[in-house]
Amino acid sequence: MKAIRIHEYGGASVLRHDDVPRPVPGPGEVLIRVAATSFNPSEIGLRSGLLRSIFPLDLPHTLGWDVAGTIVDVGSGVHRPAGGDHVIGLLGSGAAAEFVSADARLLVAAPTAIPLAHAAAIPVAGLTAWQAVFEHARVTPGQRVLVNGAGGGVGGFAVQLAKHSGAQVIATASPRSAAAARRLGADQIIDYTTTPLRDGLEWPVDTVLNLVPLSPRQADILIGLLRPGGALVSITTPVEPPTGLPVTATRFVTRNDTSQLAALVTLIDAGTVHVDIAATRPLADLASVHRDAETNSIRGKNIIIP
Repeated sequence: MKAIRIHEYGGASVLRHDDVPRPVPGPGEVLIRVAATSFNPSEIGLRSGLLRSIFPLDLPHTLGWDVAGTIVDVGSGVHRPAGGDHVIGLLGSGAAAEFVSADARLLVAAPTAIPLAHAAAIPVAGLTAWQAVFEHARVTPGQRVLVNGAGGGVGGFAVQLAKHSGAQVIATASPRSAAAARRLGADQIIDYTTTPLRDGLEWPVDTVLNLVPLSPRQADILIGLLRPGGALVSITTPVEPPTGLPVTATRFVTRNDTSQLAALVTLIDAGTVHVDIAATRPLADLASVHRDAETNSIRGKNIIIP
């Protein structure tokens, strides 16, 4: 089978489209025919070695955290899912391939309301947004929530989940992402390429969900937008509020949680949450996707088809 692997850390050129043996599921595992994986910007850090202290790799390493696909074989001790089932999941690696073996406990039934390949956009981005909105920010009805970085994959889910929680949602987005953010439920769009936040926003807000890297100055601006008792939740840069300022700031790393993933699937099948696919790319083009992301020339979720 074909798989995208890295044999060394480095630039996008280290991604190789290799011929590798098809995996065999071990006890407790299933073999998935991959319908799609998806690109996550943090995989650039994985590929380049910037994350090696957090996620050390045994090289060669097959990329791909998100998976959507069909069960084609099961190992001993597995009763569910079964052969022919459509599943999605967040894996440790390996989904950037035609087939991947996975721990059956990491998988949930795929949504039926969208194409199976599109469901590959859900696990990493959807779980990150879910945990930001419900666990860390604890968004409640009537709050004013600023989603800083709404044009990315996490941002699309965060806008929808905050709106589903009853919040008024303000989103920062570039002109190429503004229409998608509004379509997904943002009440107000601030074009960060032309409008300073303090000028474009009626502030203070109750919550800031930060989804993009920040400079110290940008962090200070975001903290300054919060009301007393407000909260900033970041998935990127840690933020420290000035001493004595009555706000909180949290940075977190997404964890795998199949109960949350299944709840997301339920919302998607109910039509409450939509999966916005910005582009579909072939597996052999994954290096080009990495290059495009490094030049900030992609938006939203890109799914990768073997």
